Amino acid sequence: MRQEKHFISKDYLSRLNASPFFIVVDYQGLRVAHFTELRKRLAKVGAEVHVVKNSLFRVAAKEAGLADLGGTLTGQLAVITGQRDISSTAKAVKTFRSEFERPKLKFGYLNSQRLEAADLVSLADLPSIEVLRSHLLGVLQAPAAKLVRLLNTPATQLARVLQAKAEKG
Repeated sequence: MRQEKHFISKDYLSRLNASPFFIVVDYQGLRVAHFTELRKRLAKVGAEVHVVKNSLFRVAAKEAGLADLGGTLTGQLAVITGQRDISSTAKAVKTFRSEFERPKLKFGYLNSQRLEAADLVSLADLPSIEVLRSHLLGVLQAPAAKLVRLLNTPATQLARVLQAKAEKG
């Protein structure tokens, strides 16, 4: 492999190792202005997209310990990586796709687990991580809140009885 190709492959490898996930999309037919818009939207959710050379990306994926991607890397591909939440990244791509009919989701990986296009769409439909955390916090706090109300009930009832007695007489 020529030196510049080796350098590019190492760059791909470092991006794969630095990100807990990646999503492969086919961007064929996407205009430069739209691709720039996609980059801006992905940056807002902590992700970035890079056009890749399929053969070099295949080498980098193999070095990263992923299964042989073989025939799945065909066409004009770009790889989306990020440091935050895969759900918000998939949601940004899905929203962009609904507006511009491109890029096409091919597959992805989350912690070395392969995700097909349908899996990525399912992840895109999930609420954001902040919403899920708030729901979890509400579920965790509910028993404590019920216990506090239960413990306060006798004291509240006693206070009402005393207040009624005081007003009566």
